[in-house]
Amino acid sequence: MTIPSAEGFLPAASCLPCTAEEERAAVEALTRDAEANVKDGDLRYLVSQSWWTNWQSYVGLLSYGENDTDIPLQPTSRPGEIDNRKLVSEENSSGSEEQELQRTLREGEDYTLVPPEVWRKLYDWYKGGPAISRKVICEDPTSRRYIVDVYPLHLTLIDERDSSVRTIKLSRKAKVHELYRLVCSILAVEQSKIRLWDYYQKTKNKELTNQSETLEEAQLTMDQEILLEISVDYTWSSDLSPRCTNNEFALVPLEPSTSSFSIAGGPNISNGYSSRIGSSLPQDNHFNPLLRDTEDGYSGFNNGTKDEIHGLTGLHNLGNTCFMNSAIQSLVHTPPLVEYFLKDYTQEINTDNPLGLQGELAVAFAELLRKLWSAGRTSVPPRAFKSKLSRFAPQFSGYNQHDSQELLAFLLDGLHEDLNRVKKKPYIEAKDADDRPDEEFAEECWNDHKARNDSIIVDKFQGQYKSTLVCPECNKISVTFDPFMYLSLPLPSTVTRMMTVTVFSGTGEFLPMPYTVTVQKNGACRDLFKALSDACCLNDSETLLLAEVYDYRIYRYFSPSELLHSIKDGDQLVAYKLPVGHEKLLRVEILHRKVDRFTSEPQFSIARKLIGSPLVTCIPVDSTRKVDVYAAVSAVLAPFVRAKVHPPGDSMLNGSGPSLDGIVLTDNGASCEKGLSTSNVDEAITDAELLPFNLYLSDDKGHARNPIDEDSNHVLGATMRLLMDWSVREHEIYNLKYMEDLPDVFKPGFMSKKTRQEAVNLFSCLDAFLKDEPLGPDDMWYCPSCKEHRQASKKLDLWRLPEILVVHLKRFSYSRYMKNKLDTFVNFPIHHLDMSKYAKHTSRGDQPPIYELYSVINHYGGLGGGHYSAYAKLVEEDNWYHFDDSHVSSVNEEETRTSAAYLLFYRRLDGNSCPMSEDVLVDTDMVDSPEA
Repeated sequence: MTIPSAEGFLPAASCLPCTAEEERAAVEALTRDAEANVKDGDLRYLVSQSWWTNWQSYVGLLSYGENDTDIPLQPTSRPGEIDNRKLVSEENSSGSEEQELQRTLREGEDYTLVPPEVWRKLYDWYKGGPAISRKVICEDPTSRRYIVDVYPLHLTLIDERDSSVRTIKLSRKAKVHELYRLVCSILAVEQSKIRLWDYYQKTKNKELTNQSETLEEAQLTMDQEILLEISVDYTWSSDLSPRCTNNEFALVPLEPSTSSFSIAGGPNISNGYSSRIGSSLPQDNHFNPLLRDTEDGYSGFNNGTKDEIHGLTGLHNLGNTCFMNSAIQSLVHTPPLVEYFLKDYTQEINTDNPLGLQGELAVAFAELLRKLWSAGRTSVPPRAFKSKLSRFAPQFSGYNQHDSQELLAFLLDGLHEDLNRVKKKPYIEAKDADDRPDEEFAEECWNDHKARNDSIIVDKFQGQYKSTLVCPECNKISVTFDPFMYLSLPLPSTVTRMMTVTVFSGTGEFLPMPYTVTVQKNGACRDLFKALSDACCLNDSETLLLAEVYDYRIYRYFSPSELLHSIKDGDQLVAYKLPVGHEKLLRVEILHRKVDRFTSEPQFSIARKLIGSPLVTCIPVDSTRKVDVYAAVSAVLAPFVRAKVHPPGDSMLNGSGPSLDGIVLTDNGASCEKGLSTSNVDEAITDAELLPFNLYLSDDKGHARNPIDEDSNHVLGATMRLLMDWSVREHEIYNLKYMEDLPDVFKPGFMSKKTRQEAVNLFSCLDAFLKDEPLGPDDMWYCPSCKEHRQASKKLDLWRLPEILVVHLKRFSYSRYMKNKLDTFVNFPIHHLDMSKYAKHTSRGDQPPIYELYSVINHYGGLGGGHYSAYAKLVEEDNWYHFDDSHVSSVNEEETRTSAAYLLFYRRLDGNSCPMSEDVLVDTDMVDSPEA
């Protein structure tokens, strides 16, 4: 037989559909091959993250839960066409070869990058688009670090002859000679007849003469102007003398002022820096700020009067640099840093530290701080600073959006390394506490840290916390004291999870009741037991048996030591309230099955179907007669009896069976019944037709259906499993609806959204951070006593508090595949943040650690399209201002408390700090006090 070819029947561009498994295998293989052979100039294609997530779910690469726990998803349907339209700017011209992107996109949140081979496969399978490609560039040839240039540099080329404007695009890693070549090709002119100028803010800053440096090294930034000048008959179209720039003042070194300075008012000098700055370095050294100010279009201080306000200068957004601008504004309004960098700090520059930039970052920051504290300044472009920062932390190069907190951490660390007074770090071996007093060991750890790290950043920003680990098996205690630069405080909703459990009575005292409790995500079932015990008012003689119900059967029981991460949001949990010591009794599980009384016995197995939720009770191990079993089941079913069928006071089996209250547990596990009579039960069950239900012995799956023996029923193991038939008669007597539709552990919807919007205060965040909690399953601790990794419990305490306390509110939550931002309003004090409750040690005598807020970094919007700004206070002026890139405006103090607050900056008040005004009151509108 000849099988006809499909050729001619299918379009040439189409292919037979692949299965999900085939698509997954093909993409994984192509991705591995592309990543193993990546090189400069390769392409990567952008794919919408939402579409990519749907595809991953379809092929089985993705699972997630609402509580940041991974749960297996049901197989999803095949995604539709690739839709990248949300990635493309609305202003994108349809005829453009390269798609213009939205400026605030972030990888992993808005888009993912795939190799060309993967893109072609996806396009063959799904069609759609548009196709968006970007080049791979080599960020560091030494380490072969490659990145994708998602946002190429956009430059505005202005022709000096007729002021015509063109937009050109190049990689920021392109050389200056490539820029010249591109301009020449566009205008069809020879390179010898043109000159290009850095024309940032329409100001001639410098001529681009170094042909071998990159555009990034030349400090050209996104969307800035460059000026083109063309020679005609060896005469340039304008006088290009540097004296004819648009700068208001020529830059000349001036003698230092002998006036005193104040932090709020800045240096009281008329026009210039102290000549001592950089004097310890060679005159041709790039540290000298006086030789480099014009690179950022800045020409020294304007003439200003003594009464002019300093520190109100904005920062240009160089292209998605709001995250950097907000961090800079908070730091340059930190009083100790202002005082430090306005003095001669250069003696502390560490040019030998391999972990720093030999002082370049510190000098660039100092230059920028001085510009921002000049009087009467318009906004300043932080181009030189960004260039230096990118060298220290390459991940911040380019024009992608980043996290302001990550930038702040790298910046403080970089400044510390550049200003570290320790020129040669000694080797210090880590020591154990050896049962020494905490005060002694903590001081030793701090001195060891200071022996290697000693700078203005350590002096002002670093504190010390105590970390205590306890092994859950051998109770080994490990104590360490470590430094910290800031506190990353979780919002309570990010470290806890809400869990709903339905509580059943194992003795027939009440109807099932669902309880929703909050527990630690990394906790154990014992934490859930305790939360449920408190919620349902468990007394000392009662305990809970926790189980998971799946397919109308008990799937598993939980021990107190089991970890909560094994419980998924979609699971259904039940807890049975039983007497303490029920382990010594015979556990009775009751499954429910829907049957048709008129089904013949051979057809019975076909007609049966499990329904409802299993019930659990206990009976003495020697009370397994039919009468005992029926009496126990009848007692558990008592709350479900319909009132119209069995009015109060009427006598049925459920009222005459053996009560668990009458069971006494002895030391040897035996039991007896006090005053227990079953005569009524014996009489009631002599006629099977009078029984309100039928029971059978069964197995854990509910498949077996064996009769119950009148005298004794032998059970293998500690559990008797019964099967209860539900026909029309049983439904008339008992109300099954209370056993149906168990709630999931966590159901996304109103409750979750409401919880995320509930207000919390800073103290509750501190409590969550310092709470004793078990380590996560991926962060196990190696116990030196057990010689094994254990899920130890960890407790943090604040031991030594810094002068400048930076608080990071962890608004961004991440699970394996889910990312989310919490917009919860955190109520934080502006004045009088009393940390006495949390400080376990102080070196300042009896003076309490009281802090005052002086700056806030805000994040607005979602993960991908967010924006950063900063609030900062001029301390001596006692006024607040909003720094939104280049825009600076005055704000009311109370306006600084919003749900956008992301980083809080506090300064410690002491005898040397500026005291609060007498009319400033301590905050009284906090949600609750720190003692609550």
